[in-house]
Amino acid sequence: MSTTSSADLSDGTGDRILRPRPRKPIHSQLSQITNISEPNGTLEPIANAAGSSTGMTSGRSTPIPVDALPSVKSLSSARKQVRAEQRRRIFPTIEYASRVSHFDPSSDYRDFHGFFNLFWIGLAIMAITTMLRNIKDTGSPMRVQIWSLFTVKLWHLAIADFLMVATTAISLPLHRIFRHAPMGGAMSWSQGGMAIMSIYQVLWLALWIAVPFLLDWTWTAQVFLLLHTMVLLMKMHSYAFYNGHLSETEKRLHALDDPSTASRAPAYLYPTPDNPMGTVASPKRAGGKGKLNGKVEKSDTDTDEVADEIAQLREDLARELTSPIGNITYPANLTWWNYLDFLCCPTLCYEIEYPRTDKIDWQNLLSKIAATFGCIFLLTIISEEFILPALTDASLRLDPSLRTPDSPLTGLEVLLILAETISWLLFPFMLTFLLVFLVIFEYVLGAFSEITHFADRHFYSDWWNSTDWMEFSREWNVPVYSFLRRHVYSVSRPYIGKSSATVITFLISAIGHEIVMACITKKLRGYGFVCQMLQLPIVMLQRTKWIRGKKTLNNVCFWCSMILGLSVICSLYVLV
Repeated sequence: MSTTSSADLSDGTGDRILRPRPRKPIHSQLSQITNISEPNGTLEPIANAAGSSTGMTSGRSTPIPVDALPSVKSLSSARKQVRAEQRRRIFPTIEYASRVSHFDPSSDYRDFHGFFNLFWIGLAIMAITTMLRNIKDTGSPMRVQIWSLFTVKLWHLAIADFLMVATTAISLPLHRIFRHAPMGGAMSWSQGGMAIMSIYQVLWLALWIAVPFLLDWTWTAQVFLLLHTMVLLMKMHSYAFYNGHLSETEKRLHALDDPSTASRAPAYLYPTPDNPMGTVASPKRAGGKGKLNGKVEKSDTDTDEVADEIAQLREDLARELTSPIGNITYPANLTWWNYLDFLCCPTLCYEIEYPRTDKIDWQNLLSKIAATFGCIFLLTIISEEFILPALTDASLRLDPSLRTPDSPLTGLEVLLILAETISWLLFPFMLTFLLVFLVIFEYVLGAFSEITHFADRHFYSDWWNSTDWMEFSREWNVPVYSFLRRHVYSVSRPYIGKSSATVITFLISAIGHEIVMACITKKLRGYGFVCQMLQLPIVMLQRTKWIRGKKTLNNVCFWCSMILGLSVICSLYVLV
């Protein structure tokens, strides 16, 4: 019985040539296995078939002679190999190789965006089930205990916030006065300007911390104004001190127009105990000879050397007065528009100029605004449904006035109530912490970045992988970390050393956090201050040779201390 197929054709000489049947393309992972199983690139003819292959083929039908040129044979062989990769074995083949799973510590896979989506889906399920339960119990999807606080004395908050922002604007006219004062004069920055701005900032902070207490605001309004106050304080400080540094630099540059009387000390950024001018701006000039506070030694008598020294100093000072991007030079930045732009930019460290985007991404801006209100909605639900009931119940159980003389409250009962309350608050406070992080650093700062065309969106790093509290402090709040490093750590380190400067930086940060907690709870307890300062010995312990390098263990300890610490601090402030 004979059959006719595309695989059984005859050429012009009557020879029988076996052609490969067209096959469906296979996955590239099987190409290597296919080539091994079929080394010739074509299906082998059946042994008892009539005729046999007597020639080579070019393409699918055109034969090539046996004595063809090597280049022709190479092209034909390449075509056969490509066709062989498109075939597969009759039974599907699975490729096995030495690989690790996505969650393996040695895996290079880093895209877990689906878990971020799952996080939001889980929160949506929580919100929906909570509202359905409220409808069943009360007939209303929402409780109103916290929602009602948002509208209390709202106009007071708006007016006070506007006045608070307006009172920071005194920095610009004061700085213009400091700039025009003669070098070394009473109103120059290095003499009286720094002291004036420091005193003003202290009084300004005290005033706006006291305003909510004097007006008897709710804790929600007080938190908003206090956080905004802290942000503007850091902005005002950075604006004043950086421009003050530039004003002194400009005066030194102008003084070099008369080199015979001007100081030829190297350009400095920050002061040191040994030299009040600070750290050398140009390392090449630090090793120069014959330069000490503008006094010329005998080796400086060479005219060419002095001229080169002055030219290098002019270059250092001029570079310091120019923005990193190079478009604006001090004092061209001393304008109201530049100051208002800095207030709106999502940064705490002042620079003459920032990198900008070309246009506003309106879709991104609207999505961040919507996400901000969505996070506030979820935060309110979590507070009303899980945090407030637990604290209210514990407060009633700890109230001595509700106890009878026969059943006084013992110390053991107090500890048990606190432990139970802390356990109830672990998960709600973890969610609250994550939502507060997202609403501030991803959505609010992201929205202001779009509005101001601010291009640098690096507001946080992967702090969730932190292995100690020092790493967390660097990565979870980049704007505040940059401010503290620039205006606290870098200024104090030349005087007191690296370790002491680190302690001072943590101390100032802890004081700021304690002020926030004291204003929220109207209690000055120091729990937050103590817990934050305890981070330093914990970091020292984690960096010992027995624990250092164990990233998984340190990260687990970080998360456990974070989750437990939030619940403990809140319970202590509210209940004790």
